Formats: sequence, C-alpha cells, structure tokens
Amino acid sequence: MTGADDSEELYDNAPCGSLSTSLDGAITKVNATLLRWLGLPREQVVGRRFSDLLTVGGRIYYETHMAPLLRMQGEIGGVALELKAAGDNRMPVLVTATVITGRDETPQYVRTIVFDARDRLAYEQELLRARQAADRDRERLRQLVRSLQQSLLPAVLPTPPGTQTAAAYHMASPDEVGGDFYDLFPLPDGRWGFLLGDVCGKGVGAAAVTAMARYTLRTALFHDPDPATALDSLNAILYQDHRSVTHRHCTVVCGTLTTGGEATIVIATGGHPPPLLLQADGDARYLPANGGPLIGVLADATYRTQTLTLNPGDTLLLYTDGLVDAHLPDAKERYELEALLAFAGRLAPASAASTVEAITALLASFEDGLDDDAAVMAIGATSR
Repeated sequence: MTGADDSEELYDNAPCGSLSTSLDGAITKVNATLLRWLGLPREQVVGRRFSDLLTVGGRIYYETHMAPLLRMQGEIGGVALELKAAGDNRMPVLVTATVITGRDETPQYVRTIVFDARDRLAYEQELLRARQAADRDRERLRQLVRSLQQSLLPAVLPTPPGTQTAAAYHMASPDEVGGDFYDLFPLPDGRWGFLLGDVCGKGVGAAAVTAMARYTLRTALFHDPDPATALDSLNAILYQDHRSVTHRHCTVVCGTLTTGGEATIVIATGGHPPPLLLQADGDARYLPANGGPLIGVLADATYRTQTLTLNPGDTLLLYTDGLVDAHLPDAKERYELEALLAFAGRLAPASAASTVEAITALLASFEDGLDDDAAVMAIGATSR
C-alpha cells in the first residue's frame, strides 16, 4: 500500500468525522466514519450543504452565527450541534471548522472535523441529574433546618399590657441550625418572664441544648421568678457534663417584667453582651455590666440581678453576640459594642418594632460578614 493509500485510509477511518465543503457550504468530500455515524450512503451526502445535515435549531445557529464567524475569523471550534442521522435519529456532536487557503491566501474550501459527543452528553446529563438531586436534598435540608430553628422560638411573641414587643432571628447560614433563642411568657403571679441566649456551636447538638436551656429557664422562673436563681439552675444542669466531649456552654440574659403603674424589669445576665436601653429622651446606654460568668463553665458561679424602670417611650434591646461580632463590609474590623451604641443613639427614641426592624436591616447590610446567627428582642413601655 502506497503512502497516498495510507493517508486515504487514515482519513476515511479516522476516529472522528471529517468533511470538506466549498465556500458556499456544499459538501465535496466526506469520510467513512461520518457516513457510518449518519447511517447514509456517500451519494446522499456529497453535494448537499453541510447545514442540511443539522437539526432545525442547529441549522439556524449555523447560518446566523457559525458561518459568519467562520468567514470573519477563518476558523471556529468546539461548537455543539446535532446531526440528523438515518431513521430520524439525532446525534450530538462537537464541530471544528477551518477555512483552507491557497498559497496566495485566497480561501479555497472549508475543512470540518466532527467529534462524537454522545458519551459527553450522557456524562453531562448524569452530572445534571446528580446536581438536581443534590439541590433537592439541600432544599430538604434547609427546610428541616428552618423547621427546627422555628421550633426553638415562640410561634408568636406576646405583648404584655402597657408594652410593645418585637423580635427577629437572622440565620447566618441556611444549612445549619444555630443555638440562639429567645422567649417571653406570662408567670403565675402576673409578671412576665423573658430570656434571650446563645448556645455555643451549631447543628443538632446545639439545638438540643438550646431547647433544654429555654425550657429550663421557663420552668425555673415559673417556680421562682428570680432571674439569678433561674441562671443558677441552668448553670448547674449544664455543668453536670462539663468534662464530657458533648459539653456546651451558653450565654443568657434572663429577666422578669412587671406591668401596671410602671414597667419594672428585673434582669440577670450570664456571660452575655449587655442589654441596651434606648431612652425616650433620645439617649442610649448599656445597662451596668454586673452580670455573671458563662453558663455551664463554673460549678459555683454567682449571678446577680439589677432592677430597671422603663419609662414611656423607653425600649430595652436584647441581642446575641452574632450582631456585635459581625465583620463590617470591605473591612477586617468587627462591628462591636461601640458601633452598636452609636447606632442606637441615632435611632432613639424608637418603638420596639422600629428598633428590631432597624437592627434587622443592619444585619442584612453585613452580608457575608455575618459569621454567626443573631437573635434580637425588644421590649418597650407605652404607658404607665
């Protein structure tokens, strides 16, 4: 077999399809590989336009995009098209075309190489199915996380007489349940109990401790409406497994509210950021920092209470550290307590609802800088 015969054999039985067309698109030469893929005899292909071998969508794309680009650039590669094969079958292919010029750089004809993309298409479809299944699983997970998170919070925040109340929860990630919680509920003696806290960590383990902490404090205040005693009880329970690998601690602000005549708050904190008072006169200040240590870390922790009278127009804001630990956009600094105090000073005086609305907008402004969940609850006095 001569060298010319070898070249023709290689061309005809190459692992890819090959064809040549005149400058107007008429097929002048085609190899056996492409004919085998199409299931057509040579005489039914030679003389036809290349675009006639394409499906309707491919033909439109070829005429409006591929052919003009080929004329301008002289080559085009990696175009995904579908060929019409015998028996109304379709074959996905990748097409590369080059304008062949003569010695004087005058265009002579177009050489087109066709690659079988059936395996690639099957692979891409399998990847797409896997991606869609993963997306469905992730959405189910997010729905579960949302449901679990909502179960750790009151369905409706009550409004004691003579007050306004509002609360919000901002999740840093829709894929993980956090450990922040809050609550407001009536006590047997006519007072109201309230609490807001943050269990360290995320996930199901943190959620279990969150539920336990919330209902332990509710029960403790129900039997003895002293916030310091309630924190003592929770601390004793959490400290029981202090040395275990599952041990978790938390920070909590806990208090009681007396309404009628004037709104009086008795409050105690354990390792928690200080409550913030937005006053009716337009000032803002933190409550004195006389709280106790983290809940569940020390066996003999001591917690103290302080008493506060809410005047009409005053609003007490409780929050978790996700707010003051947030990173500022385009900066390495954290938001921190000083910035929150300045923000509250510009906001005061403000109702409970407008305070929580403003804090919610602030949290949203941190975007990716919010590393941790954040819970906020506000209690405002409306009348004596």
